[in-house]
Amino acid sequence: MTVTKGLEGIVAATSSISSIIDGVLTYRGYNIDDLAEHASFEEVVYLLWFGKLPVQSELTDFIGKLNAEMKIPAPVIEQMKTYPKDANTMAALRTAVSSLALYDPEANDMSREANVRKAIRLQAQLPVIVAAIARLREGQPLIEPKPDQTIAYNFLYMLTSKEPDEISVNAMNKALVLHADHELNASTFSARVTVATLSDIYSGITSAIGTLKGPLHGGANEAVMAMLEEIGSIENVQPYIENALNNKMKIMGFGHRVYKNGDPRAKHLQKMSAKLCELTNNRKWYDMSVLIEELVTSKKGLKPNVDFYSASVYTSLGIPRDLFTPIFAMSRVSGWTAHILEQYEDNRLIRPRAEYVGPTNNVYVPIDQRA
Repeated sequence: MTVTKGLEGIVAATSSISSIIDGVLTYRGYNIDDLAEHASFEEVVYLLWFGKLPVQSELTDFIGKLNAEMKIPAPVIEQMKTYPKDANTMAALRTAVSSLALYDPEANDMSREANVRKAIRLQAQLPVIVAAIARLREGQPLIEPKPDQTIAYNFLYMLTSKEPDEISVNAMNKALVLHADHELNASTFSARVTVATLSDIYSGITSAIGTLKGPLHGGANEAVMAMLEEIGSIENVQPYIENALNNKMKIMGFGHRVYKNGDPRAKHLQKMSAKLCELTNNRKWYDMSVLIEELVTSKKGLKPNVDFYSASVYTSLGIPRDLFTPIFAMSRVSGWTAHILEQYEDNRLIRPRAEYVGPTNNVYVPIDQRA
């Protein structure tokens, strides 16, 4: 057997959902730069699920379906109230999403039509759950979403109870678009492996959330903000980075396994971070990030990935650090569900092999004769 550690470079599936070719990311053939500049998140979700951008009547109908499914089952809310206040936010999200299946009468209906309806529920309800987790642990009342608003607007509104300004909504929309899908990443692969057993869509999404929780995947954006907070000020950036590089410490938010010339999503978040720091009149995190990028790129040749500037964007929006990865999940659920639907359409159990490297020819020895 030929073993490739981490399956790097191994093509494990065919997909028409997104592609990364020569450093260019596309969703259904549309360049991410084009979508990030012009599309709403709801348009992108429709595109990922149905393979085309919607016309206005289709988009209006789709948004109506999403808004109609935002209400979380009351028993799930009651369960969330019992979570420990210091519980990991991704663990809380994973548990809440798994619980949704208990109250969905279509949970085990494997028809295409039912699975699309469940995808709509999941996409509609994840932002509500994330905002609810944040407010419940602070002892704050839950805020109902507005039925005539977008996912980006409603999330910020439910989180803060204040109507967000246009720049903040645009920033959140852009972040959701940029994180929506990314070919066969770890969490998407996890979701496809799970549903390839013909398990249900909730199991696939729960598996994906558990995978995204790891610091080498979704958790990297939280690690970036933790690094910025540890550095503390722009005066400390250069000595911190030089010390990290000299001691071969990993600097989070740089490099990417499939992008050798830079992550195309990073520049959009950098621009939005710059706009937000002007809006909030606080350049601290943005200026620190720019200097870190200059140092790391000049000394190591590494360029920032999508996680790096998302940290300063979310912080400028007043979002706590431990919600960064859950926000990633409420965007990426659009891609996860698209891949799950695609897997169901042409399914084969995903069952790779492992090369055994342990001892051989051992003989059982009775316990009273073992040394």
